[in-house]
Amino acid sequence: MKQSLRDAFDIKSKEKKINIINDYEIFKDKKLLDKLRTEIVENLIDREIPKDMALDEWLNDLIDKTIEGYDLSNLERSHLYNLIDNEINGYGPITELLNSKNITEIMINSPNEIYIEIDGVLSKDESVSFINDEHIIRTVQRLIQPLGRTIDATNPMVDSRLLDGSRINAVIPPLSTKGPVVTIRKFKESMRSIDELIRIGTLTPYMARFLEAAVRGKLNIIVCGGTGSGKTTLLNILSGFIGDNERIITIEDAAELKLEQAHVISLETRRTNYTENGEITIRDLVINSLRMRPDRIIVGEVRGKEAFDMLQAMNTGHEGSLTTMHANGPLDALNRLETMVLMGGMDIPVKAVREYIISAIDLIVNVERMSDGRRKVTSICELEDFTDGEIKLKEIFAFEQKGLTETGEVDGEFILYDGVPKVYKKIKARGITDIEDIFEPNLNNNLPDRKQDFS
Repeated sequence: MKQSLRDAFDIKSKEKKINIINDYEIFKDKKLLDKLRTEIVENLIDREIPKDMALDEWLNDLIDKTIEGYDLSNLERSHLYNLIDNEINGYGPITELLNSKNITEIMINSPNEIYIEIDGVLSKDESVSFINDEHIIRTVQRLIQPLGRTIDATNPMVDSRLLDGSRINAVIPPLSTKGPVVTIRKFKESMRSIDELIRIGTLTPYMARFLEAAVRGKLNIIVCGGTGSGKTTLLNILSGFIGDNERIITIEDAAELKLEQAHVISLETRRTNYTENGEITIRDLVINSLRMRPDRIIVGEVRGKEAFDMLQAMNTGHEGSLTTMHANGPLDALNRLETMVLMGGMDIPVKAVREYIISAIDLIVNVERMSDGRRKVTSICELEDFTDGEIKLKEIFAFEQKGLTETGEVDGEFILYDGVPKVYKKIKARGITDIEDIFEPNLNNNLPDRKQDFS
């Protein structure tokens, strides 16, 4: 049986035959590189591979015939080989970007407009390009095919997680007017521990210890922040503090959380295209999870009608639940949560909704991506009381920005507010006493002064 190069795109080699040369500058003539690559990938893609010829040998022969008459160095030829090898055994032009441990985000806006994020800094990668829009779509299809997903004119949008846990979002025409747009969010392995967040200055050891105690003490916590602020990363780390003896149910649109506890049930929504039925929403899964005897419910992101069901779960014995929300701060998170409940069709007075929220939520943790690209936990606050129909927030920890350094880095300090938070008593009642040194010195001092420069 003969094999074509298109079929070979589904072949995964166990090891590379030669080292990858990922340097666009190797080719002196960029136009020639694009011409040769286009000819091989596009014009020769349906050629058949002789059954008596190894793929490696056939590929070399194919390249030799294509570059015949061109004066290419061995280095240029190797670079061309690797580009084609990545098409067969990898994910095309972005293979090396996906393999890089330093890159956290890949954004494809057009064939020649690819941006990457490293350490919170966004930059255009001039060394990577696609041949055309079809080349981008073909690469996306290869990425999502193992997940049982597809992208085409009838299903022009996909939002899913890849096999390595990264998240891919792709939109193609007719939804996107400029062609395929792809965003891949990767997660650094090192960002799976609270110690790493401390090391890079996202929060302080005091804040980390408090959050760990809050999770162990079964406080209901909302992590809020803007897009790309690190909400899911922080949620994943906080979830790691849940005990191994608890039954945890995670609910997400695309499974990104990587919990290492023994008893974890992961639920994922199901979307439909324009012709299919059977959509399963976050709300459906939250309601169903209540019948699964959970000790903890973790909702990857709450953003709609499921808000009421989540609050109901928190108010009916499912303490220690965690979720994230898109919001610009704790107060905005409360307003958005209130709006979500009211938009869910519940005929409940606003005052009753607010009372329901304050009885369900213990802590709101706000995380921000600062102007220098670094992430900071800028606020940890509790819902203190309900006065004159309004929920009052009380700051426990905060980050106060003073300005920017000469190199453009954010200059500021973390603050521990004086006074003993209400939730501390709840944590202590659970038998957790290893954060006494943070708050016990303040038991007899409830002045609104701040303690600064703590660690």
